[in-house]
Amino acid sequence: MGKMNLSELEREQLLSATRSRTIRAADARRAKLILMLDDGESRDAIIERLGCDSRFISRWSSRFLAERLAGLYARHPGRAPMQPPEKLEARVLSYTLKRKPLDGSTHWSSYKLAAELGDVSISAVQRIWRKHGVRPHRLERHMISNDPNFETKAADVIGLYLNPPAHAAVFCVDEKTAIQALDRKDRMLPLSPGRAESHGFEYKRNGTLSLFAALNTATGEVIGKTAPRHTSEQFVAFLTDVVASQRPEQEIHVICDNVSSHKTERVRDFLSEHPNVHMHHTPTYTSWLNQVENWFARIQRDVIARGVFTSVKDLDRKLMRYIRQHNKNPKPIKWKYDDPSRRIRPVPIQ
Repeated sequence: MGKMNLSELEREQLLSATRSRTIRAADARRAKLILMLDDGESRDAIIERLGCDSRFISRWSSRFLAERLAGLYARHPGRAPMQPPEKLEARVLSYTLKRKPLDGSTHWSSYKLAAELGDVSISAVQRIWRKHGVRPHRLERHMISNDPNFETKAADVIGLYLNPPAHAAVFCVDEKTAIQALDRKDRMLPLSPGRAESHGFEYKRNGTLSLFAALNTATGEVIGKTAPRHTSEQFVAFLTDVVASQRPEQEIHVICDNVSSHKTERVRDFLSEHPNVHMHHTPTYTSWLNQVENWFARIQRDVIARGVFTSVKDLDRKLMRYIRQHNKNPKPIKWKYDDPSRRIRPVPIQ
């Protein structure tokens, strides 16, 4: 054994303290000191490695010899931080919520606010913000519909999700336009232990493609079709494919947004020729009401965002392969109001 005469249990507990991610740094430093002394390390080596002085070594080695592991705990571990008085809290919150930094920044940081107030510490500002749930560094975005018929249209669409007509098929339809077939000029570095997958910065554009998709709300299946452009003719052609995928004279409800290509004369002619197809438009600026947008987010994440496409045909092949694989195990989206009292209402038109 070394100079500190450690038992197996003491050494095990000290080693555990040095590896812990939750123990205080000061306690881990003292545990390292005792282990180094027990291993016969010189004072100079200990001072260099731990960044301490001779007094630190003498104090804690003597306490350990006298009390063993219990002696490594500080006699004065400190006190709980004092709670800021109410006036100080009100002052910090007033600056945070009602004023902007003088340097032109869009929001406060705890460092800037503490410097502005002068008599408040950075930690006090952070405690006050945490207590009141104030997070100046966070920014959330929202979209408000200005559709005067918002309630009626939203109720119509949500009604199709929650209580669809008997024996009818409900499809959410939309286009993901101008998907770029990007190829990387530099070779890709694959995923490996300790290193993320890496793509070269430079890329080559090989053209674009539009993806039409119809999500069956009852089954989760997706009907997909690619097209070089996003036009009313292509939209009608896709609707024809959707109709052909169902039984003859099957009642079909199509939920789509308000883009101009969905409201042309050609689309109206198609609806006249197919009285079993009913079009339902979501309110303006409410893409979140269309369930197919959820599926578009998945294909964007899984295929498009990190994909490498040598040509438009390669892009088309990979998109359609993803749709085929998705349809092998489709799952419908569960649509419900978590809290009906928190409905989003339209902004009155001035």
